[in-house]
Amino acid sequence: MGAKMVDVIAPGLKVLFCGINPSVYSAVVRHHFARPGNRFWPALYASGFTDRLLAPHEQGELLVRGYGITNVVEEASVAADSLTARDYAEGGRKLEAKVRRYQPRYLAVLGIGAWRTAFGKPKALLGLQPELLAGTRVWVLPNPSGLNAHYRPADLARMFRELRLAVEAGG
Repeated sequence: MGAKMVDVIAPGLKVLFCGINPSVYSAVVRHHFARPGNRFWPALYASGFTDRLLAPHEQGELLVRGYGITNVVEEASVAADSLTARDYAEGGRKLEAKVRRYQPRYLAVLGIGAWRTAFGKPKALLGLQPELLAGTRVWVLPNPSGLNAHYRPADLARMFRELRLAVEAGG
């Protein structure tokens, strides 16, 4: 395991986006989802969360829009597949405490496997989850890593947009 990232977080956010864990590249440049090829920032823009394509170094601008970023596992690694079930379980406990403290309206977990493993939800599906986490609605989205070939950019934009529309509807 490597360096830890600093969260982009504040109380009462509309959405707290939650990655699996930072890449080593992101940890080195100290910006979330900074690795070239990561599709998080384009998905935010294409789905209407932002009015322009933000660069990773502009991550602080999310706070004024009511959004933040954290991770299930704080420590950086070369690949998420190097994480153990114990890493996820410990990360899940820390994430739940963070959600309880900051009380975002939605927690958007970016990776179905991370949600399933960290919170013992082996049959969970993408989208709005039936249960709350520390009083917060949970929405699971695909991992935007460029290594996740299961979802094209248009698919990611559509799924992110579904969350944005739910947030805007107040649901």
